[in-house]
Amino acid sequence: MNEVHRKKPDTAAAERRCIVTRESAPKGGLVRFAVGPEGLVVPDVLEKLPGRGLWVTADRDLINQAVEKGLFARAAKMQVTVLPDLAEHVEMLLARRVVDMLSMGRKAGRAVAGLEKVKTWLLDDKAVLLLQASDGSERGKSALRPPAGPETLVECMTGSELGMAFGRDTVIHAAMTRDGITDRVLYDATRLAGLRKN
Repeated sequence: MNEVHRKKPDTAAAERRCIVTRESAPKGGLVRFAVGPEGLVVPDVLEKLPGRGLWVTADRDLINQAVEKGLFARAAKMQVTVLPDLAEHVEMLLARRVVDMLSMGRKAGRAVAGLEKVKTWLLDDKAVLLLQASDGSERGKSALRPPAGPETLVECMTGSELGMAFGRDTVIHAAMTRDGITDRVLYDATRLAGLRKN
């Protein structure tokens, strides 16, 4: 069975507690925030900023609740400044990150676009991740199946966003082969999907 290879299996599975729901979950489904030197709460999508992380489930409504109810200040135990459009900012950063990593995968020969190329990779068991534009036709998308079930399908990107990664106006179908870059695309796309659901 094809599955996305994870170099560090514990990374996405390590649990963190959401400051809104108060429930612990694998951090692959949460977004980390950090408080900067000026007290500004900033999204830490790379999870590398110093200081204690403030984690929120990757869900637009929950991030908005954290902003509106002052939960970042409560969790940080200090006065903080929070931008009112924080959820939109997180979505933009994650989308940009997925595009950049997918572009890097393309340049490394780890990603292809186009129905026929993607179909060939799937038939040859080369693809471990299938990406399909959220605004592509359902009929066209139904021609391809994810390599190892729904967890290996990304559908949260638009055709123009996928196109940016491949230097085209639009891309409806793309696939990635096994690689650390692929792991990162899946990790970030999973969180982006949480913000774009509904």
